[in-house]
Amino acid sequence: MAGHSKWAQIKRKKGATDAKRGQLFSKLARAIIVAARDGGPDPAGNLALQNAIEKAKEASMPKDNIERAIARGAGPSADGASYETVTYEGYGPAGVAVYVEALTDNRNRTAAEIRHIFSKSDGNLAEAGAVAWLFERRGIVLVDGDTDEDELTLAAAEGGADDVSTDGSSYTVVSAPEDMAAVRDAIQAAGIDVQSADLTMVPKTTVELADESDAKKVLRLIDALEENDDVQDVHANFDIPERVLEAVAT
Repeated sequence: MAGHSKWAQIKRKKGATDAKRGQLFSKLARAIIVAARDGGPDPAGNLALQNAIEKAKEASMPKDNIERAIARGAGPSADGASYETVTYEGYGPAGVAVYVEALTDNRNRTAAEIRHIFSKSDGNLAEAGAVAWLFERRGIVLVDGDTDEDELTLAAAEGGADDVSTDGSSYTVVSAPEDMAAVRDAIQAAGIDVQSADLTMVPKTTVELADESDAKKVLRLIDALEENDDVQDVHANFDIPERVLEAVAT
């Protein structure tokens, strides 16, 4: 599992302030609204909505909030009508490739803000297509590392997973994007708890950040991007050795 995924897990374990949780709920609601607007309010026939709802549940977003967001997106005056999906590509410190996904109602504002974040963090925004080829869209299900590997592998295979691997602290189950929901359901049906399930951009190659200074700079860039109100997801191809990650996480 790439360093970005490890860092995300560490931040989840640390918890979030009420302000950050409120910001997260706003982002999740926006994703639900847009998914319901574009594909309809029924999660069974709308993979994007299904994934948005699952992410909201993982973040402990109240059921009422989720239902309101679906209703707003599917309503006759859909609040999500002004939002559009945009992506930004760039490079961070040490040549790390960064792919940003956002939902915005003002392209010019968001582009300026993302460019400023890259520049302030010793990175630079690049042209479209500059780093996208370094990633591929995959479904990722994370399971606790204490899980019985044989049971997990069997359940994952039944759901249609392509691969199961571990870094010692957790298992990563990889699948095609369209199979992720079936893989998650198969694992849960086997009585195995799922830590998270998400569609993400998996790097084909990674840049190892063995220097603590480089690691801190890259993580500051990722955190700054994720804190932007319009940004939904940030993907990067860095990998931080465990000893360095532990040092920068303290």
